[in-house]
Amino acid sequence: MKSKKLQIIIFLVLALALAVAPAVSAQSDYYFAVERETINVYWNADGTMSLDYVWDFANQAGAHLIDFVDVGMPSANFNMSTVQADVNGTPVDVSVSDYQGNGSGFAVVMGSQAIPGNARGRVHVFVGEITQALRPDTQDDQYASGVFGTTWFGSQYVTGTTDVTMIFHFPPGMSGAEPRWHTAPSGFPSEPQIGTDAEGRVTYTWRNETGMADTQYKFGASFPASYVPESAIVRTNIFTSLIAGIIALIAGIVSVAASFLPCLLFLAFIIGAVAFASSRENRRKLQYMTPKISIEGHGVKRGLTAVEAATLMQTPLDKVMTMILFGLIKKSAVAVASREPFTLTIAESAPEGLHEYETGFIDAFRKDKKAERQELLRNMTIKLVKSVSEKMKGFSLNETVAFYKSITDKAWSQVEQAQTPELKGQLYDQNLEWTMLDNEYDDRARRTFTGPVIVPTWWNRYDPLYSGGGRSVSTSAPAPSSGSRSSSPALPGADLAASVVTGVQSFASNVIGNVADFTSKVTNVTNPPPPPSSSRSSGGGRSGGCACACAGCACACAGGGR
Repeated sequence: MKSKKLQIIIFLVLALALAVAPAVSAQSDYYFAVERETINVYWNADGTMSLDYVWDFANQAGAHLIDFVDVGMPSANFNMSTVQADVNGTPVDVSVSDYQGNGSGFAVVMGSQAIPGNARGRVHVFVGEITQALRPDTQDDQYASGVFGTTWFGSQYVTGTTDVTMIFHFPPGMSGAEPRWHTAPSGFPSEPQIGTDAEGRVTYTWRNETGMADTQYKFGASFPASYVPESAIVRTNIFTSLIAGIIALIAGIVSVAASFLPCLLFLAFIIGAVAFASSRENRRKLQYMTPKISIEGHGVKRGLTAVEAATLMQTPLDKVMTMILFGLIKKSAVAVASREPFTLTIAESAPEGLHEYETGFIDAFRKDKKAERQELLRNMTIKLVKSVSEKMKGFSLNETVAFYKSITDKAWSQVEQAQTPELKGQLYDQNLEWTMLDNEYDDRARRTFTGPVIVPTWWNRYDPLYSGGGRSVSTSAPAPSSGSRSSSPALPGADLAASVVTGVQSFASNVIGNVADFTSKVTNVTNPPPPPSSSRSSGGGRSGGCACACAGCACACAGGGR
């Protein structure tokens, strides 16, 4: 009898455990309420937009602590140095690298201020500068228009309703009668409450006390364009110009083919849209550096090699490869044995201090099959791009690119100002890779080298025709002093410049094949196409993305949180 009772008790305990287990498991994930959400959108006098978010989170009992909050941005056109965040008034870090939402954005790193289960916390974020946030109003060319979409969270992570307040702050000096509101989203009053803020700026306020944190709400308004600089309003782009051209073409033949106009217009639109999309995608495939580096921080990243600087500037990869080749030749690590087909003689022992991309380059040329060699070169290039992206964290892309362009200009100036063939050859030898960063290298080299040039002592390892055939390489020979150059042979400057240019072309055709195809395969890894704008992430309690469609207006969206 006791045994039977014991069996019943064990059965009940197991049944209860099985019933509770899913609930316990579910509670270990993110699960919270957003009790209040207040968003202040500032349309500033300089045409930029500033954002101020406040979320009041109520984490649920047993749920995963809220340790990060993702904040999606409308585009990469925001200044990361203007971003600040705090939790319950205590400053916390923000990080681009920790961001896991869709598109551009950053993460609030809660750290010691993480909100545990069954606790509340207020997260405040301020973004000081977002550019290109305004478009012309489609119904009045004298007005600028802007639209903002609120953040939202995955419905599986949120419980309850949210008191949502949206406040638009218009540029200073505007009267309350000048702005125009757009249609409000469902659940909000059709007309905003009009007021002024502490700075005397006109404000529009919409509020819904029973909003939903898993729903995105879009608000819009227009105001006289005279209150912001004309340059701040994005009036044209390639797509609109293309459509305008198509419409003009159609209008010219209306008199001849009036009966076919609707069909022709539709066909032209389709063709134009396809051509535009194809052109934009082709450009993206050649942009192998991720756009994230353009918003990392400020200051110049010094110490990059010429090859790394070329990568940062998204120099065509056939030229980048040739720059690596020149560097290895100058270090006596390789020599060109033949250009047709392109083969290298590799030193028996590699010189010390080679960069990772140089050793990867050499490893690729140990392979005889072209397909294997191309694959290793792609892998080497991908590592190089990622390495440069990592080095650029915390530094300004624009300032760094300008810095290395100045080095290129200085390198050319030194060569151009040299008064003798010996000195010109010596400076060209020292600055070769930096001069190759110039987009107009071919023309500039031909203008600079109008007379004979004393060739570098390593030139025979690059040009088999000049040396009568490829030479062996040695890692023991030191670089010759400038005094030994007087006995070095000279070449007509035009021939020397042409040899470098044809070297790039030869490398492309014989080694990496089609440059666009090669670059596209690199780009698919280092800068893949963005996900569709209407998608939302679903893992880890995060949400993100931006799905706005508004004719004639900018759309600034935010998405994130976990």
